[in-house]
Amino acid sequence: MTDESLNLRDSFGRHIRYLRLSVTDRCNLRCTYCMAEDMSFLPKSRILTLEEMLLVSQAFIDLGVDKVRLTGGEPLVRKGVVELAQNLAKLNGLRELVMTTNGVLLDQFAQPLKDVGVKRLNISIDSLQAERFKALTRFGDLADVLTGIDAAIKAGFERLKLNVVILKGVNDDEVTDLAGYALDRGLDISFIEEMPLGHITSHDRDETALNNTSIQQQLDAHFGLEEAVFHDVAAGPSKYLKFKNSDSKVGFISPMTDNFCASCNRVRVTAEGRLLLCLGNEHSLDLREIVRERPLKLKQELLNAMQRKPQKHEFDPNEITITRHMNATGG
Repeated sequence: MTDESLNLRDSFGRHIRYLRLSVTDRCNLRCTYCMAEDMSFLPKSRILTLEEMLLVSQAFIDLGVDKVRLTGGEPLVRKGVVELAQNLAKLNGLRELVMTTNGVLLDQFAQPLKDVGVKRLNISIDSLQAERFKALTRFGDLADVLTGIDAAIKAGFERLKLNVVILKGVNDDEVTDLAGYALDRGLDISFIEEMPLGHITSHDRDETALNNTSIQQQLDAHFGLEEAVFHDVAAGPSKYLKFKNSDSKVGFISPMTDNFCASCNRVRVTAEGRLLLCLGNEHSLDLREIVRERPLKLKQELLNAMQRKPQKHEFDPNEITITRHMNATGG
């Protein structure tokens, strides 16, 4: 039961009610904007056990967090993730359990995830062209993702959303195709500006940067957009509009051009138990040490850490100040 006398608020008055929990830094794809070509991954001893992840989640929920998103890497490559989801879904005070996935394994896992209490899925897909998809992911098979999306639709999740990173000169000619794919299936879709996390060699981020405003204008001209009412009290940073004559929403996550930090309501826990207080800063706390050595101090340490949460991030595509890649950050 939530302890009403305690509340996760930072020094800027922001109420933290959304936890993004990475269950692994490993992935079955190697998306060019997410990882370098040669990657090393954490040894098992440095990864939180599923029991430790449940304990950390319970502490956050006791402190008022009511939404948990399972992320990675790719969460579905973590053995036991369905059982973790089942146990998380049973926690008193949790309003919504959701997951972000690349969709490759959803043909196998969509129904089991739905059955144990995962409410919604975000599925990453950056191209509908097989060869381009393979190039963007380094070796992915688009057919696997499309089959996974169909399996998720069949499983009957409350809402399904596609996540798309558009890179200028790479896949920016597919904006309307991807939106049309979502519309045809009654899905929502979000467009995410690329963030300068970790060093990569596949492309120059400054050259591929694309302002979400231009994507919004393109979609409005092609489909027509209108204001949307979005009731999720623990919603993320997306600014949502609705496609005309449709229930499908389109979101724009714009960390590079439209700083949304004033309304930040989340923190991240990496697979190794590092509490990241801000996506674009290195302020953090080692929860693994606390859970393993002094678990009774966990809630107080979380309360204390919130007072170190930065006011905002400062991203510059020409200056990589955050060396961790997105797979290590938690998507």
